[in-house]
Amino acid sequence: MDSEIIGLIDIGSNTIRLVIFEINKDYRLFELQNIKTPARLSQYLNDKKEMSQDGIDVLIEVLKNFYDVTKLYQVARLMPMATAAIRQAKNQQDILKQVQEKVGIHIEILPEEKEAFYGSYAVAHTTQTENSVTVDIGGGSTEITYFKNKKIIKYHSFPFGVVSLKQMFFKDKEHNHEKAIEKMTQFVKEQLKTLKWLKKLRVPVTAIGGSARSIANVHQRTVDYPLGGVHGYRMSGNDLDDTLSLFKSLSISELENLDGLSQDRTDIIIPANVVFKSLFEEVKAPVFIFSNKGLREGIIIEYVNSKTNQDAFTINNIGTQSVYRLGLAYHTQNSVADYRGNLVSELYEELCDHQFFEKDGKIARLLQYGSYLYYMGEYIENGAGSQHTFYIISNSELNGLTHKERVIIGLLASYKNKSLFNQYIEPFHHWFTISYIDQIRYLGGLIKFANALNDSHMNVIRKMELKKNNDGYELLLYHKDPVIAEKYRAMRQKKHLNRVIQKDLTLTFIELP
Repeated sequence: MDSEIIGLIDIGSNTIRLVIFEINKDYRLFELQNIKTPARLSQYLNDKKEMSQDGIDVLIEVLKNFYDVTKLYQVARLMPMATAAIRQAKNQQDILKQVQEKVGIHIEILPEEKEAFYGSYAVAHTTQTENSVTVDIGGGSTEITYFKNKKIIKYHSFPFGVVSLKQMFFKDKEHNHEKAIEKMTQFVKEQLKTLKWLKKLRVPVTAIGGSARSIANVHQRTVDYPLGGVHGYRMSGNDLDDTLSLFKSLSISELENLDGLSQDRTDIIIPANVVFKSLFEEVKAPVFIFSNKGLREGIIIEYVNSKTNQDAFTINNIGTQSVYRLGLAYHTQNSVADYRGNLVSELYEELCDHQFFEKDGKIARLLQYGSYLYYMGEYIENGAGSQHTFYIISNSELNGLTHKERVIIGLLASYKNKSLFNQYIEPFHHWFTISYIDQIRYLGGLIKFANALNDSHMNVIRKMELKKNNDGYELLLYHKDPVIAEKYRAMRQKKHLNRVIQKDLTLTFIELP
């Protein structure tokens, strides 16, 4: 697949957003542009569900502007998609006709089931969660799905969203009116109970969309979260209680200045929080997870997969694909990185066989990721390769990996010395036990030693074997071709293995015939 620029216009009930993606030949998605306007189209629907001409004019004005932007970026394929507000409008055909005549684009109306499918599809292809209830609350509808083993089992679209809930319960009332909140909460809970399949599923609730993003952003700031990015961010039921209490306690002007909360959501954030909290309680969920990948990403991922026999984005190797594509973005040399990974794996196996490490599949996987991305930050600046590596990895939205895993990979891939390691891990110290921190540090040293064994990038080491002797241990390194550079570097980095073994270690290079 050649590089392609795609424009997606998401015409929601609350906001209209244009996202322009560049998809390169390695299927890495680059966001070239992302702009939105809070059009709130659902408020232009009257009691008969007809959109007023004022609402249509707002839509046309926004689309004209967005269409001009797509021309600037030379978009090859434009996908204008509409959800609840236009889907529910009785004069839908008139709206589509006016847009076609005045803007020159054809809007596709997403049926409820497709809207639910795309959101769930994005979550399944960008997170490691196998079973979950997903929720995507817009301005005029709320899509809920239940997927098991990453396959949709049930879905439902409720004809209410944050804007319509505001209109139903807060008309002529303050955004935090206590009685209005109580009535709205009761209504939402009654609606959720009509879905018998939701009751006590005891699976994570994964939330999609701008309202969920705002809640996750606010919570991160209230707890001084030390990591960037909200994709995969986890909250408890108590955390949802805390954010709701915070929003209720603040005036609109105070909410407008609340760090992390989008200003166009100040009057609708309480309805969103109530829906999430009520769903969390109905499902008896163990955790609330935010996914930064939703409807728009689901559409793009499904489009790319349809052109690549479903190979571009899989549901089984999400983390591996993310790490591989991050490496490509920083010009990682595949052959060198893969060979380093083989050396690291062999070293890890030998050390496990001698019981210096307890073999752990998860650790082995993270070790491979760290090995593949080792010192990728040198692409930015050679002298600060370690610092750039840790920052990039720990703050990148790596699909299929938890925030803790991102930090671990960053620590492994950036390992230079104990001093820098301690500096990097300091904000995250409370995430891990002391023994686990020591293990990560030793494994980082393992990668550094393995990297020394291929200093010439000639792949000369063919086999290694760790043997116990009377004085300590001997590492036999079988090679073909000269190992002048490797011998020098390995002797300098041998100290990292000494720290693991805590006994004398001899390196013996043996040339194969």
